Amino acid sequence: MKIGEDIDLGQMPVLLAPMEDVTDPSFRLICKECGASAVYTEFVSSDGLIRDAESAIAKMKTEEREAPIGIQIYGSDPDAMVKAAEMADHADEIAGGYGCDLIDINFGCPVTKIANRGAGSGMMKDPDKMVMITSRIVEAVRKPVTVKTRLGWDEESKIIVSLAERLQDVGIKALTIHGRTRCQMYRGEADWSLIGEVKANPRMKIPIIGNGDITTPQKAREAFDRYGVDGIMVGRASFGHPWIFMEMRSFLDKGELLPPLPVRERVKLAKRHFALSLQYKGRTRGVYEMRRHLSCYFKGLPDFKDTRIKLVTTQDPDEVVKTLDYIADRWGDTPLEESANVYNV
Repeated sequence: MKIGEDIDLGQMPVLLAPMEDVTDPSFRLICKECGASAVYTEFVSSDGLIRDAESAIAKMKTEEREAPIGIQIYGSDPDAMVKAAEMADHADEIAGGYGCDLIDINFGCPVTKIANRGAGSGMMKDPDKMVMITSRIVEAVRKPVTVKTRLGWDEESKIIVSLAERLQDVGIKALTIHGRTRCQMYRGEADWSLIGEVKANPRMKIPIIGNGDITTPQKAREAFDRYGVDGIMVGRASFGHPWIFMEMRSFLDKGELLPPLPVRERVKLAKRHFALSLQYKGRTRGVYEMRRHLSCYFKGLPDFKDTRIKLVTTQDPDEVVKTLDYIADRWGDTPLEESANVYNV
């Protein structure tokens, strides 16, 4: 699968979805090392960028070893979105670091405070404005532009088949579709039938990436075989379980299901992740923001409650490492069933 002329993700790529408060540099790198075909930043507010907000600019700082990487932007004001896209296009100069390989427009976030302002999936109520913003961004930047969106606003307005054509016609290079409406949020099952319909549309020439409920290697394979998508995007199933990319790659490439990752290997991965978090965010913030991840790395272990509490409450990085070492010593040989894998958070 290729995005534009230069971004080649290979056969049946598995991409890490952009997730606010999750896909920070440390998590992106861990997922990349585990086999993610491409990664994305947390979504970046266009309003924050044009105000030169430090936090928004910091989200655009990346490293070359993350490549290919997309910077995802969101907002509702057309002028602000175009300016933000131009800033993302020059992120290496503005934020430092590598920059990006593509610019992704977030028309899919269902969070109320975003959607009710007409941003994210709130844009599904105004497809003309969505297409206009996309067209302006495509014209304004050098890098490939992609879009991530949903099926529609609600059950009565699933507009994705016609909308996909319109977005392609204004120049986007790939389209990611989450198989739910905005009103569904993350409830119920994702409807992949419409994703498949978009892919089967003979007018569509750009890659179609499917997203939603890809929680196992078997479901990853089904997405390619049954719906014909060019790529898949994994979101919540990777949280606390970044090795899911290794599992999916093994099954997609060789038809082999890997056994559950042993506890000792999970500890090694958690320590690597923790070290990256400290590197990028410092001691205090690095410890605090790793808690949400560390609490999920070891789901399914017996008699783990007290150790888990210690793991996610200590503020001393050395104590976190000691606790991880204790987990390896105490549970390192504990067999884990497949059900213990963190596929849903």
